[in-house]
Amino acid sequence: MKKAMSFRKLRNLLLATLTIFLPILIIILFAKDIRNIERYIPTTGIAGPLFSILLMGILSATPIPTDPIVILNGAIFGPFMGIIVSWAGNNLASIIEYWIGRAIGTFSDFEKQKRKLPFGLDKFPADSPWFLIGGRFIPSFGGKLVSLAGGVYHVNFFRYLWTATIANLIGSIFFAYGGHLLLYLTR
Repeated sequence: MKKAMSFRKLRNLLLATLTIFLPILIIILFAKDIRNIERYIPTTGIAGPLFSILLMGILSATPIPTDPIVILNGAIFGPFMGIIVSWAGNNLASIIEYWIGRAIGTFSDFEKQKRKLPFGLDKFPADSPWFLIGGRFIPSFGGKLVSLAGGVYHVNFFRYLWTATIANLIGSIFFAYGGHLLLYLTR
């Protein structure tokens, strides 16, 4: 019994570290250098798309939105490759955000706590495809909020994944193509 209890304490400490302290550390490290990072991506050559995807995954653990990176991808890699790179990066970010939300829900024992939520939030339809797709189109933080809510409310991972994939594709098309058009119009 003591072994199981110590494992739970260790697991909860690890989850708290990953969900609270790691994002704070990432914010501190990257907040000052986000403009330098945006300038660095075009100079990396063939590794640029991989670096961009990885950067979007890292930013998913912070409150910093990935929309500027998606626009930059369209400007740097062109419309088609920019869409593909952005879609892959946003899908990676969505998965990471979902699992962070899932860890928060587990750590806070959300299933027991949600009965006490005001305004009927205990009946919030977080597993609705309309919410999972439509909520991502709220500018800037919509995708992060949907991902975290999906994880906290323990939405079925397969449902979450297919809705995120569709919404991320649509968002990548608009933002990456928009970034390409901005570059084209400023020449």
